[in-house]
Amino acid sequence: MCKGMEVKICLIGMGNVGTSFLQLLKEKRDNIRANFNFNCKLIAIFEHDGALINNDGIDLDIILENDTNLRKNQHWKSNVKAQDLISTLDADICIETTPTNPNTGEPALTHIIEALNNNIDVISSNKAPFYLQYKKIQNLANKMNCFVKFEATVASCVPALSIKRSLIGNTISRIRAILNGTNNYILSRMTAEGISFSAALKEAQELGYAETDPTLDINGYDAAGKLVILSNELLGWSKSIEDVTIKGITKITPHALELAKLDGYVIKHLAIAEKNNLTVEPRLIKRDSPLNIQGTLNTIELQTKYAGAIILMGKGAGGFEAASAILNDLLSIVKKRRGF
Repeated sequence: MCKGMEVKICLIGMGNVGTSFLQLLKEKRDNIRANFNFNCKLIAIFEHDGALINNDGIDLDIILENDTNLRKNQHWKSNVKAQDLISTLDADICIETTPTNPNTGEPALTHIIEALNNNIDVISSNKAPFYLQYKKIQNLANKMNCFVKFEATVASCVPALSIKRSLIGNTISRIRAILNGTNNYILSRMTAEGISFSAALKEAQELGYAETDPTLDINGYDAAGKLVILSNELLGWSKSIEDVTIKGITKITPHALELAKLDGYVIKHLAIAEKNNLTVEPRLIKRDSPLNIQGTLNTIELQTKYAGAIILMGKGAGGFEAASAILNDLLSIVKKRRGF
């Protein structure tokens, strides 16, 4: 890894997050070279229908001008899969940004395993492999002496996982968090305007905050997956999503929210890890609680032994938000490989 002053990377998935990462890499490449003394060389981009592979380096300017340039490039190979070619690459870091498959984690899980088996460090924005097979991935990474980073899987650019390094002299005893911006937006609108769940959901979809099929969000599965990752990383647990008690927000009514308001409370969809239990469900919290945030924001409250509650808050989704977390992970790996 990091032979000389060059780091070779491959990208799997050029959707919103993958494209945003390439744009950020282009924007920051001079800064990276000047401040971190290395050059990133992109040698492969894998898509669902093929791959662009060039060991001499892919020109980001040309690729980002127009996404059709990817498949028109002379080095484009149709109908090839990342899992079949990762072992042939001379890559230092593999960046996995494919869409999440909540049931199997595939094909991302196979991509991650294949990269690690070939001594390639991994960065991922894909949650499912880590809430389904966290222990398997970490054990393999340790065996192969590889780094696996996945900051973007929880709360995007908010340093929810990397804060662990800043708290090594402390002990985290509990996590309470709002980890799904869609649900928080819906409940915020229902509370503020007294509108129905269905009306708030439709509004969230029209604004692009909710997917056309919002099932994973409103039923609590997305937040549960993120909670698993948080608890495993920050509390040292070895949980999977099967260990989470999950309730969604579909049965919350404007009447229930109004009753809570009269008593000085609000209802929020909380993800909670404490006493070896994981729970995602609607909870009453006081109106002046730091967890009472509005809109699509995410917030994470870490209860610590020596410093009380520490609160992290920020945008929990977005292409450039996730891309910045990926770039942070990349710089972290390079620094560690150099012994810093």
